[in-house]
Amino acid sequence: MLALLFPGQGSQEVGMGRDAYEASPAARAVFEAADSALDFSLSQLCFEGPDEELRRTEIQQPAILTVSIALLRALEEGFAVEPAFVAGHSLGEYSALVAAGALDFEQAVRLVHARGRFMQEAVPEGVGAMAAVLGSTPESVAEACAAAAKEKGEVVSPANFNSPAQTVIAGAKQAVQDACERALEQGAKKTVSLPVSAPFHCALMAPAAERLEAELAGISFRDASPPVVTNVEAKANTDGTRTAALLKEQVTAAVRFTDMVEELTSLGADHFLEVGPGRVLSGLLARIQRRVPRANLSGIGDLEEARSFVEAGQG
Repeated sequence: MLALLFPGQGSQEVGMGRDAYEASPAARAVFEAADSALDFSLSQLCFEGPDEELRRTEIQQPAILTVSIALLRALEEGFAVEPAFVAGHSLGEYSALVAAGALDFEQAVRLVHARGRFMQEAVPEGVGAMAAVLGSTPESVAEACAAAAKEKGEVVSPANFNSPAQTVIAGAKQAVQDACERALEQGAKKTVSLPVSAPFHCALMAPAAERLEAELAGISFRDASPPVVTNVEAKANTDGTRTAALLKEQVTAAVRFTDMVEELTSLGADHFLEVGPGRVLSGLLARIQRRVPRANLSGIGDLEEARSFVEAGQG
């Protein structure tokens, strides 16, 4: 059974999607739809940058969504793609919802443009931070965060459970530093500060979640087919009436990627195709389920191999 995975922030690079735009009419239509929906040339920013503009949260989020869906549409061109499940990491959940027919692409690209702006504006730059804790259990990292939060009287908590030995934390800058130090004292191998502009997926994002709720209220989400394994619950959801609440909660809740992969495999998924720029999720997948077959579609050069992989997964 085939599962499609869609990446989140951090997988962008200048030039992404250009090959799909040039080679595939279906992909080109996606970029044109994004430009029209946003009233500016997102495609030009994807293809030409500059890099500092593409890294801006409110640009990066719709850019990665657009490239992911453009690659999916290129894959589908004259070829039956029928995954059993879809899922995405943070922002990637919006790509998954589009892939599952629960959300129109134009609505999604406008939503994530607003989402990125709300998240950026929720915390002044330099106040928050994120860091990856490597070589420690999620439970130990959570304990370090709880102790640091109590000591500092500030927010810090797990933001992404990326693999059994990699947990990303987020919160106030000093509290994140303190939690990292505690994690190292408890046996973590390494901590790495992440070059992000805001502390995503923690309580400091509550203002962004409230602003996003108003945007979500204007959208009628359809039931998902195939099911979307969500970030918040790490369970398969098809009910469109639950989607808006899950997307609001996702802004402040941790991304449970490890649990999502375990849920997908327990439901029978045994082939995983990452669709979108970069190979981050494939790398994490290898640390969660080492033997599961996986492949990438990050550019047109991957298309034939991806189609062969899809045929094997659907066969």
